Amino acid sequence: MSSRIRKFFFAALLLLPLPLFAAQVDDVRVWRSPDKTRLVFDVSSEVAHSQFFLDNPRRLVLDIRGTRKPKSSVNPRLGSTPISKIRYGVRNKKDLRIVLDLRNKVTSKSFLLKPNATYGYRLVVDLFDDPTKTAEPVKEPIKISSKRDIVVAIDAGHGGEDPGALAYGGGHEKVVTLNISKDLAALLNQEPGFKPVLVRTGDYYIPLRERAAIARKAGADLFISIHADAFTDPRANGASVYALSRGGATSETARWLAHRANSSDLIGGEGGISLSDKDDILAGVLLDLSMTSTLSSSLEVGDRVLKNIGTINRLHKEQVEQAAFVVLKSPDIPSILVETGFISNPKEGRKLKTRSHQRAMARQIYKGVKGYFVKKPPPGTLISRLKAEGKIDTRPDQYVIQAGDTLSEIANRFDISLSSLKTANNLSRSDRIRTGQMLVIPN
Repeated sequence: MSSRIRKFFFAALLLLPLPLFAAQVDDVRVWRSPDKTRLVFDVSSEVAHSQFFLDNPRRLVLDIRGTRKPKSSVNPRLGSTPISKIRYGVRNKKDLRIVLDLRNKVTSKSFLLKPNATYGYRLVVDLFDDPTKTAEPVKEPIKISSKRDIVVAIDAGHGGEDPGALAYGGGHEKVVTLNISKDLAALLNQEPGFKPVLVRTGDYYIPLRERAAIARKAGADLFISIHADAFTDPRANGASVYALSRGGATSETARWLAHRANSSDLIGGEGGISLSDKDDILAGVLLDLSMTSTLSSSLEVGDRVLKNIGTINRLHKEQVEQAAFVVLKSPDIPSILVETGFISNPKEGRKLKTRSHQRAMARQIYKGVKGYFVKKPPPGTLISRLKAEGKIDTRPDQYVIQAGDTLSEIANRFDISLSSLKTANNLSRSDRIRTGQMLVIPN
């Protein structure tokens, strides 16, 4: 092709009319949380949009430029949301207009999310409930006892449009984590002196820092975030427990110091120490002391949980690992993140999706948490009083011997001496152990 013909060809292309629609809405998903409704529109490419409210009747109008409506009818369930109907139309022959007919008064925020490993471009619309309608009247707390419960905040990882890792053979991490979290809450709820608080009660997403804020608002004595690991190599396996890293603690101290003047947070929770009226040196010392104490407690409770998980699941690492996870950064709440296994591993993925294994995992986490607080109950709690009165259940744990176990490995796993393990079970040097045999684990 000569240069003259080539120039003519490209000039002709420039004169062709551009397509009216550059993008398309492929799907819409709706997630309901306690205080808001999230709509997620899957769009085929990056789009610009605007929104505004109309009254009589009440509705929210969303205009998406250069976009066409879904090819097929998309009708998500709207029953528990403030939306009565979603309507689609064309504006200016090239823009998509979406009208949300509303039952209740809401406020709105919208933004575009870039593609990730699971989804492409997403236009997110958050509808926030009217706080004047949902707020409950303030009531004076009923004081049943001067001894309070130990509050354990349980955070089910991911949720809503963030499904987490994809399980081997199908399924998502967010379902597994919520099931285990609810099972753990049920166990703690049956235990006198404990009060579980579920950070996420359903299939919706909560920003990471907001999860820790919910725990602080509930006056949590412990924060546990439940996850299921994944890796590109399906052979990766084993459960893990994480606490905050030293570097993460240092960066969080700096963040708190930078924002303390505008923060109402208190170190130590209700009735604790405010940083807003402290000079830089004193505030830094108080935060450092709080972080050091909290991290020490996190490692200790994490170690107990890890040892208990190790009785039913292979461990990825034999000790508590440390990383700068955002959800672990409360300076005054011991916090751990439990990776219950590799959901991407064929064997562990299948197990993690079964209710029996989810319940077993919750029970081992529960035993680790209870064991820690029986040993170190916070002052002023019912557990502290029962322990002082000798009324708390301090019966030793039990362990069923698995194939390949040795006494020395079991003793090491539970951080006890080999001699104490033998004494508790009346074992002599010549005694042999067998698979299925029950051992008493001394406290």
